[in-house]
Amino acid sequence: QVQLVESGGGLVQPGGSLRLSCAGSGRFFSINVMGWYRQAPGNERELVASITRGGSTNYADSVKGRFTISRDNAENTVYLQMNSLKPEDTAVYYCYAEATSVFNRGMNSWGKGTLVTVSS
Repeated sequence: QVQLVESGGGLVQPGGSLRLSCAGSGRFFSINVMGWYRQAPGNERELVASITRGGSTNYADSVKGRFTISRDNAENTVYLQMNSLKPEDTAVYYCYAEATSVFNRGMNSWGKGTLVTVSS
């Protein structure tokens, strides 16, 4: 019941920056956790970063110090600021959300993904 739409992916050179956005909409009571996963070709999907409604964050070791996750609770939007990008960051990035429905049920939702390519 939560629709997630990602934006901001694209092609950047190593050392460059991108900012991903993901907006949630639909029928829900609240979105408790939002975050980003990524999946590179041939690899498993992995958690990049997550953030709770209260602002607690968690990052994969590979992106600590380079990526920053944030959210706008009022707009049900999560962002991922990616700096000092490396070729190994190349992947499809998927937004996800853990929400509570209007009937007090847990819901997990995924966006369709946005491609980030880091290459010279």
